[in-house]
Amino acid sequence: MARRRFFVDAVRGGMAELRGDEARHLTRVLRAEAGARYEISDNRTAYLAEIAEARGDRVVFRVLEPIVSPGLPVSITLVAALIKFDRFEWMIEKATELGVERILPVETVRSEKGLFEASRKRADRWVRIVRESSQQSRRVRSPEILPAVRLETSLGVPAEHRYWLEEVGAPPLLRRLPASPQPFASVALFIGPEGGWTDAERTQGISAGWQPVSLGPLVLRAETAALAAIGLIMNAWCI
Repeated sequence: MARRRFFVDAVRGGMAELRGDEARHLTRVLRAEAGARYEISDNRTAYLAEIAEARGDRVVFRVLEPIVSPGLPVSITLVAALIKFDRFEWMIEKATELGVERILPVETVRSEKGLFEASRKRADRWVRIVRESSQQSRRVRSPEILPAVRLETSLGVPAEHRYWLEEVGAPPLLRRLPASPQPFASVALFIGPEGGWTDAERTQGISAGWQPVSLGPLVLRAETAALAAIGLIMNAWCI
C-alpha cells in the first residue's frame, strides 16, 4: 500500500513541520507516533520521512531520502469561467487530480452575478482544496490558483497551444491536438460558463488567437467539459 503524502511549508536542516488540521488528523485519527514513515513534499521535491515528534496539532518529520517522482509531460493552465462555487470547487479538485499546473478563474458575461467579488473570499479555501487533492493524487507540486480576472485580461494567457472550448460547430479537440507533441509543452484550455459564450466573447477569443474546439455533439456541464478535455490533453502528451 502506498504511503500517505503530506505537503509541508518547507524542509530545513532535514526537518519539516506540519501543523493544524492535517497534523491533528495524523495524531488523533491515524494515531501516528514517532518512527512512523510517510511521504512529504515542500512543493518542489518529495521525500520519504519519519515522524520525530507527534503531539496534538504539531507533527515534526525527519527527512530520510528524496523520492524520484516523474514530472508531468505537459503544463496545462485551466482558464475557467466562474460557475456556482460547489461545482467550481469540484472542478478544481478533479482538475488537480488530472494534473493541471495552474487555474485561472474568469468572469464572463453569463457568469452569475456576485461570483467575481465573492471569489476573493474563497481564495484560501481553494488553495486548501487543491492541496488536499494534490496529496491524494501524490503530486509533488500543488497547482497555482490565480486571482479571478475579467475576460479581457484572461485572453492574454501565454501558452504554445491555446484551446477555446465550444459547445458545437468547432473541430473536435482530438483533431486540434498535435500529432507529435513536444515534451513539456504548455497548453491553455478555456472553459466557458453555463449558458455558453456570447457572440462578442467568441469573437474576442478567436481574435486573440485561441483555437475553437469541441467535445462532440452533446451539451456538457462546464465542469464535465473541463475534465474531459484535460484528460484528452494529458493523454495526448503521455503517448
